[in-house]
Amino acid sequence: MSVRTPPAAAAVPSTGTPAARSAASAPTDAPPDPLGGPRDPGPTAERHQPPALVAFPVADPSVRGHPDPIRQLREDAVVATDVCFVITDPRQPDNPVVWVNPAFTRVTGWTEEEILGRNCRVLQAPTADPAAVAELRAAVAERRPTTVTVLNRRRDGTEFWNELTVTPVFDVDGELVSHVGVQADVSTRVRAEGERLRALEAERVARRHIEQAQNRLLLMAEGTSQLAATLDGDELLRRLVRLCVPGLADWAWAVGLTESGTVGGVAAAHVAGREDELERLGAGLTGRPVAPGSAAEAAVATGRPRVDPDVTATGPSAVFRTEQEVELATGLGLHSVLTVPMVARGRTLGVLTLVSADGPPDSEDVGVATDLGRRAAMAMDNARLYQQEFSVAETLQRSLLPALPVVPGVTAHAHYQAASSTAAVGGDFYDLIDLPDGSVALAIGDVAGHDIDAAAHMGQLRGLLRACAFEAPDPDPAAVLNRLDRLVLGLRLQTLATLAYARAVRLPDGGGWRLQVATAGHPPLVVCAPDGAVRQLDEVRGLMLGVTTERTRSSTVVDVPRGTTVLAYTDGLVEHRGADLDEGTADLLALLAALGPRPDPSAVTRAAMTLADNRLDDVACISLTLH
Repeated sequence: MSVRTPPAAAAVPSTGTPAARSAASAPTDAPPDPLGGPRDPGPTAERHQPPALVAFPVADPSVRGHPDPIRQLREDAVVATDVCFVITDPRQPDNPVVWVNPAFTRVTGWTEEEILGRNCRVLQAPTADPAAVAELRAAVAERRPTTVTVLNRRRDGTEFWNELTVTPVFDVDGELVSHVGVQADVSTRVRAEGERLRALEAERVARRHIEQAQNRLLLMAEGTSQLAATLDGDELLRRLVRLCVPGLADWAWAVGLTESGTVGGVAAAHVAGREDELERLGAGLTGRPVAPGSAAEAAVATGRPRVDPDVTATGPSAVFRTEQEVELATGLGLHSVLTVPMVARGRTLGVLTLVSADGPPDSEDVGVATDLGRRAAMAMDNARLYQQEFSVAETLQRSLLPALPVVPGVTAHAHYQAASSTAAVGGDFYDLIDLPDGSVALAIGDVAGHDIDAAAHMGQLRGLLRACAFEAPDPDPAAVLNRLDRLVLGLRLQTLATLAYARAVRLPDGGGWRLQVATAGHPPLVVCAPDGAVRQLDEVRGLMLGVTTERTRSSTVVDVPRGTTVLAYTDGLVEHRGADLDEGTADLLALLAALGPRPDPSAVTRAAMTLADNRLDDVACISLTLH
């Protein structure tokens, strides 16, 4: 096939002419066909750099030879090169192709006869990037060079990526006479770049999935820690909703259900801090059954989570039933709703509602929410079981505490305070015994353990102590404790306990009282003198009960005037978390000293119990005034 020499007017600018982007079809000033599909591979692709200078002869094409051998060499090089060249004439209608070199026909499959006179838009693939085509059109219209990469189509319909540099050519008068296009098939490079980008995207997706999985694991770990750390049902619901927002939802609402199925506690969290509105609404629902026909009722009935993916289409009444719920939910913003029953040991103990303002939850979110609901329900059920056991233990413990007898010459007052609901019941006890010989015995003890067993052991120990004291061959407190120790170990009660035991005997001259005191690992008694002076009876200490019978205990003896008040207490009164035990004891002594002379025993007990606020251990104390 013969190749025509370029027209005389076609001269390419010098090396100073800039090149912009290219596309494998030649420029057109007519609107392109609607395009779509593969995008420009972008600035990350390695650019093919066509020659910066292409010189074309200006002689008449009918002339067969040139006197200038260098010029002839340039012409031959343009024809022989593997770089595709195309020239269009913007002075003709539709800017047609007027010259191509052989490389162009080899790459595109269009023969010279087929392409000459056509606009280069015939090369554009239907899926060519509209942005690349738009840039090409703009450069042609603005008479500036450009380089773009665009998807082209060969004559046989196969597609290839073309990098095209288009440069306008002006004559000596500055008139536009042609466009020169230099193009290269960069399909291999674009495919490689596409594979690289796809690999990068796959890696990003994989990393995102890994991060999401890690976040879910962290959420579940935090959920386990948070939910297992409280035995308070209301606090548990608050922790649950705070775990879910904003990680799983924009706002969350959790309700606890009573055994009769009515709404109990309510907690809410909102990404913008509007949970107070939800909790006020929940307070109005307390004591009422779950709304019939609501998503919550469906979740309770089936025991399975329910997803409402687009409430904007179905309306909030498909999920919420009461007018107040619908109005509030609409105001807070919602798109999808996930309702999760909180099931443990075959019982539904609550319902968790998660609302998102954008799209529906995916299967992973549903799984995490369901698992959190199960964990919360298990924690709620454990709290319920604990409360039952706590109530039984407290009732047992209180039933074992005696009513103080009326004893001539003494006034007594006692108080017992159970631990907070988040701690366990202990084995604290006190006793006042009117002994057959006319003396008075005062006892206070603390059995090791914080459960029903501890309360039961406390009852056994108190009974043994009463028997030992009432029928003691030797009424000395040390002898009584030694005998009690032998019974505890001999009967294999498997009990460890601390105990303070005092015996008060009126002196013969009527001038006061004699105190005999023995302790078994217990805090010392406190004596408040009639003049207001306060001191501890810490002269003698002994081992806990139930350890050994090989060591003989001893008593301390002190004479006190009439009007003296004796205070006995368990360690829960002076033990402060994070503080030294001596600090708590010093606080107690200062508090009692502030009462002044001759305080009433009830005033002593009440003052002492002010130190027991918010204690994690139960506390017993008894005060006795000797008249």
